Parts: sequence; C-alpha cells; structure tokens
Amino acid sequence: MADMTLKERIIRLIETDGPIPVSTYMQLALHDSTQGYYATRPGLGTDFITAPEVSQIFGELLGLWVVHEWKALGEPDTFQLVEIGPGRGTLMADALRLAYVAGGRKFADAAQLGLVEPSPELRKVQAERLTDYDPAFAGTMAEVPAEPMILIANEYLDCLPARQFRKDGESWRECVIGLDSDGNLAFGLAADEARAPEGNAASAQCVEVQTGFDLLVADLVTRADPFRALFIDYGPADATPGDSLRAFKLGEQVSPLAFPGESDLTVDVDFGRLKRLATKIGLDVTGPTPQGMFLMGLGAQARLNQLVEANPDHAEAIYNNAQRLIDPKDMGSRFKAICLSSKGLSAPAGF
Repeated sequence: MADMTLKERIIRLIETDGPIPVSTYMQLALHDSTQGYYATRPGLGTDFITAPEVSQIFGELLGLWVVHEWKALGEPDTFQLVEIGPGRGTLMADALRLAYVAGGRKFADAAQLGLVEPSPELRKVQAERLTDYDPAFAGTMAEVPAEPMILIANEYLDCLPARQFRKDGESWRECVIGLDSDGNLAFGLAADEARAPEGNAASAQCVEVQTGFDLLVADLVTRADPFRALFIDYGPADATPGDSLRAFKLGEQVSPLAFPGESDLTVDVDFGRLKRLATKIGLDVTGPTPQGMFLMGLGAQARLNQLVEANPDHAEAIYNNAQRLIDPKDMGSRFKAICLSSKGLSAPAGF
C-alpha cells in the first residue's frame, strides 16, 4: 500500500467495499493525511488563486474589520484571532500590518494569532511569513482555546466534502463513485433510496449537502465567550447548489476523477443552508452579501486611492487587481461574505 498512489488506493477501496459517496471521495482526495491535495500540493498560484493573492487590499481591509470587531467585543485584554486555511499567510500578513496600526499597542498585546492548518507543508510557509506575530497552530477548531474570538476563513467552506443526491424517476439516490467496466473511477447512483431533500430543493434534479456545516455551527455555539466568525466564499446566496463539483490543476479545469490528490476539488457553498443552521442553533447571522459590496463598505475605494497615489508607476496594475475583487462581473458578485456571531453583539462592519 505504501507504494500505491492515492488513486490506486481509492480504486482498491472500491474493489473491496463497493462504491463510495462523493463526500468520501472528496475527503480522501483533499484531506488524506499523507497523499491528499492539501497535505502534499499547496497549489496557491498554480492550481488556483485566492483574493489575498490578487490584491493586498483584501487582507488590509479585513485587518481593519478585525480591529472594529475587537472593539465590538468590548476590547478584551486577550482574544483569539483565528484563520482557518491560511494558505501562504498572505491574508493574515496584510491584515495584521494595518490592524497593528489601527488598533495600537492594546490591540497588538491582546491578539493571540491562531492558524487552523493541518498541512505540514503549509505550516512551514505560514510560520516563516508570520513569525513576527508568534502564531500558534491547530489541526482543528476544537484545539483553539475557548476565549473571545474573531475568526476569518476565506475559501474554506468550498472544500468541505459534499454529499450529492440525484433524482431517479420518482425517488432520490445518493451519488457515488465506483468503477466502470475498464476498472476506472466513474460516477453512479447508490442502490438504496435516499430521503428527499428539504424545502425548495426537492424540485431540483441534483442537490449537494455539505455535512461539515453542522459540525461548524455546533462548535461555534459551544463557545461561551463572545465571537465573530467571518466566512468569504463562492456560491448562491439562497439556493441549494446542484452538481457543482469541479477540479482544477495548473489553472485548468479537469475531471474531478482524473487526479485525486493532485488537483483541487471544490463545490459551491450553500449559504442559505448555513444561515438556517446557524440561526436555528442560536447564533446571530449577518449576510450573505456580495464580496464587492462588503469590501466597498469597509473602505476599498479609499484604500485603492491611497495605494495608487503612493505608487503612481504601478497605478494601473493596482487598480485592475482591486477591480477583480469588487467588480460584479468578476469576484465581486460570485463571492459572498457571511458573519456568524454570538448573541447580543452590534451589527458587524461591512454588511
């Protein structure tokens, strides 16, 4: 088994135990501890690019947002500033550069930087870039101390494994991955019927359900101390995604079954379901709102003007990169921001 590729291991698993749910395939392909994509191939800038890598304005505005929300929490003397899936540390480096200026010494002394990152390779990159801020690493949110908290997660929700269900005549069946007649990975349907989706999704032909949402909100609600949790990702504001599973390798879209462990898998985020779950369990929810509107509400135009004035030789590139984040025809509309909070806080900035 040690010399087998992840794809060969998945095929062997299916040969032994039968077809596996799409969510199990995603979990293995992305998060296998030895051969999963995030454990072995941190593909930022090659397989995909995220907003913090597009423009420094993104992280800088989130730094100002963190200071504002720290004040909304009552300026606690100590709080956990947490990022889930910090990538190369770009977002947090940009955020803290401005946050330390805006928040002053009291903020700098209060912020305890925590990075939720299971990948050993990415931890090395993050530790080097953020060494001045003495980051503490955690494998899961459960390891983060239960103190007042401000959490940021950019493009984290989209990699939570999704179960897929497809209409088959009058019944529903879960989508699975098995083997075709040549022994290659192939999509199919489970033999047993599945329960029909809830609400409006029942009229669709295919729906996706990210079960990790349930665990996420359950973890947040158990935190007695005040917190904000900001998530920025892509997906519809109030509709259940259908079949949105896709894969990217070296900047190109490829078959999700072609390169398990070697390509990035992603699905659209069901913001409506996340909002319903969080509200039902007792959290305050603000948003989702389009990323462009959120960033403009935090002062994107003013920061853009400052950067252009300070760097006139690079004005066009600075402007074009900022526009990618804000323009509804680009990332501004497809990406959404949503904030989950403990009860009793004022409305978060930017919404």
